[in-house]
Amino acid sequence: MTSKKKEIGVDMGLTEEEKAQLRDLCKAVVESRCRGLKVPSCKSRSEKLNEKCGAFVTINKKGMLRGCIGWLNATKPLYETVQEMAENAAFKDPRFRPVSEDELEFLDYEISVLTPFRRVQDIEEIQVGKHGILIRNGAMSGLLLPQVAAERNWDRVTFLGETCRKAGLPRDMWKDPDTEIYIFSADVF
Repeated sequence: MTSKKKEIGVDMGLTEEEKAQLRDLCKAVVESRCRGLKVPSCKSRSEKLNEKCGAFVTINKKGMLRGCIGWLNATKPLYETVQEMAENAAFKDPRFRPVSEDELEFLDYEISVLTPFRRVQDIEEIQVGKHGILIRNGAMSGLLLPQVAAERNWDRVTFLGETCRKAGLPRDMWKDPDTEIYIFSADVF
């Protein structure tokens, strides 16, 4: 793990074993689905993995984004959220064709376990590398995870502008008084 990765997000108290279980679950779900097998069910006895949390699963192929989908709301146990988001990232991300069996050996999985969202009134509250951003204006919304800005060396204003762009809004729409800005953090592994 690089020192840059250590600076991203927050530590939510998951053990290395729990993180490995979640990564293994992602891999098992995607591989099973690609091979036409029943997607494995996973019951966890871990208290942390049974906590209700939102999460994103990001799939990279040879260092390039291959799929990323998440669930913002803390409505299901973490292991169930990760299982479902792994399947969605691999097969339902509208930006990519579904993952195929011949790609499996080249895939890496990254999980972002989300903290609760908090609306901000002052953009100075946003810490690049620690926070992700959710921007809403009317029916439009966009979200970028904490690692996105850190990996691209964006400053706060660029991060806000790119989140607006992802929402389909003008880059400076974050300045509009009707725009809602929320921050959150994530345990990224």
